[in-house]
Amino acid sequence: MAISRRRFLKFSAGTAAALGVNIFDNPLLSKAFASAIKETPVIWFASGACSGCSVSLLNALSPRIQDVLLDQVVPGHHVNLAFHPTVMAAAGDQAMNAMYEAEEKSFILVVEGSVITEDPRMCEVGESHGHGIEGTTHIERLGNKAQAVIAVGSCAAFGGVPAGGSNPSGSMGVAEFFKKKGVATPVINLPGCAIHPDWFISTLATYLLAGPEAIEVDTHGRPKAIYSKLIHDNCPLRGHFDAGRFAEKFGDPGCVYKLGCKGPITRANCPEKPFNSGTNWCIGNNHPCNGCAEPGYPFDDSMWAPEPIHEATPPATYPPIYTDRKQDLDWTPGYTALAGLAAGAVGMKALGKGKDDSERDQDKKE
Repeated sequence: MAISRRRFLKFSAGTAAALGVNIFDNPLLSKAFASAIKETPVIWFASGACSGCSVSLLNALSPRIQDVLLDQVVPGHHVNLAFHPTVMAAAGDQAMNAMYEAEEKSFILVVEGSVITEDPRMCEVGESHGHGIEGTTHIERLGNKAQAVIAVGSCAAFGGVPAGGSNPSGSMGVAEFFKKKGVATPVINLPGCAIHPDWFISTLATYLLAGPEAIEVDTHGRPKAIYSKLIHDNCPLRGHFDAGRFAEKFGDPGCVYKLGCKGPITRANCPEKPFNSGTNWCIGNNHPCNGCAEPGYPFDDSMWAPEPIHEATPPATYPPIYTDRKQDLDWTPGYTALAGLAAGAVGMKALGKGKDDSERDQDKKE
């Protein structure tokens, strides 16, 4: 049976480890194993961005950012961050040449920040013949060449803050820009302001390990593994919502829905992955979810106003907190209906369970 070079090296390494032999004392074998590791260049292009997502990535805890860049992200795959304008040591022509060299290989393009289209001179990277090169020129060229594109942050995914209100930049997300330019390279959207570093690292690792088909995305191009659960369904304040206890101003106890919380319409795994090395997240700080993972962010007309709730389901993680009858509740019709809808869903689930149990008991008697 024929055996590939890669399989031979893996077998040799396993045998040597079992025998307690350090194979890397042999320079020839060391070189062979190094060449067996596939290196994937990553070009991180910053467009209309604040660099918040870069800062978040640098705060990665497990794995640490130095592990991501220096070790194998997944077995047999090493990431080479060939271009990142915020953290790379090179500058000027040396930095630009690093990007030009990387794009001649099979690379992954990461875009941070919105694509500025109304006046592309607002974002210029590098020079050519004494004139700045517009960011849109780079993104279109790199997008056509890349094996995959990851839009990191709300701005790159959907336009984000630069696309809000009366901003004259004509900002838009990468996928929308590609559609206008006819770029067919698939885009994976990782919205968030800023993203959790695990969102990027896990997506990159999944892609390298099993290819794009392993990343199932929703209708907005977001990986379902990250953006499938409603914040509302796993919120630690959900019991207050079910009981009708709403905060009237910042700092008040209770559910913060009336203060503009977008948890009931936002899908992300923030409750399971607090930010800043697991320290905290918006709701944990008693602040409303601002819905930064959704295409509507920054919600120009309703950042601090409640959004209509289209679905209310029983909490998946936290049990409901039942009402203390001594405490005044908010019986405003709209909020009472919302609380009733949620309580009804929980009650129907409980009734359904009781009915099934009684039927099983009757079957046993018969």
